[in-house]
Amino acid sequence: MPMPDQSSPVPARNTPSASGVLYSEKLWPSPWIWIVVVGLSSAGLLMFGPISVATGIIAAIALLVIMTVMLVLSTPTISVTADTVRVGRASIDRRFVGSVEAFRKAEATAERGPRLNGLAYMCFRGWIDPVVKIEITDPADRTPYWLASSRRPEELVSALTARQS
Repeated sequence: MPMPDQSSPVPARNTPSASGVLYSEKLWPSPWIWIVVVGLSSAGLLMFGPISVATGIIAAIALLVIMTVMLVLSTPTISVTADTVRVGRASIDRRFVGSVEAFRKAEATAERGPRLNGLAYMCFRGWIDPVVKIEITDPADRTPYWLASSRRPEELVSALTARQS
C-alpha cells in the first residue's frame, strides 16, 4: 500500500472561523398562528361531536397534531456562514451575493407585491413583515435576487455585508 507523500499539502480541518455560523434564524409561526391552529382543530369537535363526543375530541386532537406537524416541518431556516448563505431550501456561495437591503412596513409590502420580479427566489411568511432582498450575482443563475422574511433584518444584512478576513 503506498504511503502518502509527506510533501503534499494536508487538507485543513474546518475551523470555527471558516465554517462557523455568523447568523441563524428559524422563521417560526407567530403566536396568533398557533391560536388559529387551535381554533381550526376545534372544528373537528364541532363536526364529529353530534356523532359522539369522544369521536369529536379524537378528530380535534388529530387535526391539531396534523397542523402542528405541517407548520413545524415547513418552517424555513436562514443561515449565513463565511462561505454560504442558506434560505429555506436554497443555498449559494457568499461570493455570489451582491447588494443586500432590508425593508419594513409599506416598503416590504411593495417588495412582496408590485416590485417583485417573477424570477426571484421567494421565502417569505405572511406572519413576518420585514423582508431582506439579497442580490444574486452568479452569471449562471437567472435568479436576480432572493427575497426572504426575517424578524431581524438588520442583523441579517450585517451578517451578509460583513467582509471576511
